[in-house]
This record gives sequence, C-alpha cells and structure tokens, in this order.
Amino acid sequence: MKIAVTYENGQVFQHFGHTAQFKLYEVEDGKVVRQEVADTNGSGHGALAGFLTARGVDTLICGGIGGGAQTALAQAGIRLYGGVSGSADEAVAALLAGTLAFNPDVRCSHHDHAHSDGHSCGDHGDGHSCADHSCGGHCGH
Repeated sequence: MKIAVTYENGQVFQHFGHTAQFKLYEVEDGKVVRQEVADTNGSGHGALAGFLTARGVDTLICGGIGGGAQTALAQAGIRLYGGVSGSADEAVAALLAGTLAFNPDVRCSHHDHAHSDGHSCGDHGDGHSCADHSCGGHCGH
C-alpha cells in the first residue's frame, strides 16, 4: 500500500488541486516502512492524478477536492479519503488503525463550481443540497 497525503508544514493541506507537496508513505504489514515528501513542481488538478500514479500511490488522504480531480483519481484506481484535517502523520496512523474520520461527500466542501451535469454545489434545482445525496459513485464507493 502506498498512501499520499496533501502536505504543508506537517499538516493535511486543504485543497488538493493547489498542493505544492505530497507526503508519501509506503506501508507493509500495516506499518509505515518508508516516507518521503515529494514536490509537485507546479502540477495542478488533473495532472496530480498522473503524478500520484507514476509514484505507485493507491490511496490519497486530503482536505477539499473538486469533482474533476475525484473522477481522475477514481479512473486511476486511487482510493480517496477527503475532508481530513490536522497532522498528516496522525491521519495515516488513523487510516491504518481503521479510525480515520473522513467525509465521503467532500466533493462540495471547498467552493461552489459547476458539476459536469450542469448543476452547482449550492443548488440541485430540486431544493436539495449536495449533502442530501450520496456521492453517487463518484468517490469510488
């Protein structure tokens, strides 16, 4: 298992598409055996899924993340744990222990934007908000 965490000053960085670094954790037998900080060198949004795939990452922990990036990660087969904040090291430890608090519906948490089907996060047009719906399969569940 190889876990990437959006990273800034030891903390989980809160916007996937703008992260300047990932902290990468290699896990064997439920324990972290290797870790490193990798610079994205200005790669943003969609390019970051390729950046992670090239490094063999299969799991991502992050704060906010947009729908397009979620789709790119799902297509790359990378499991997403979004809506996480605090210490990156503690988040990985919690994931390995099965106690990580994450938000499967993180899609709409960082800013309003139009989804590919034309609605925005703030308005489904049917009186419901995104929070009223499951992820609809977009987050890999």
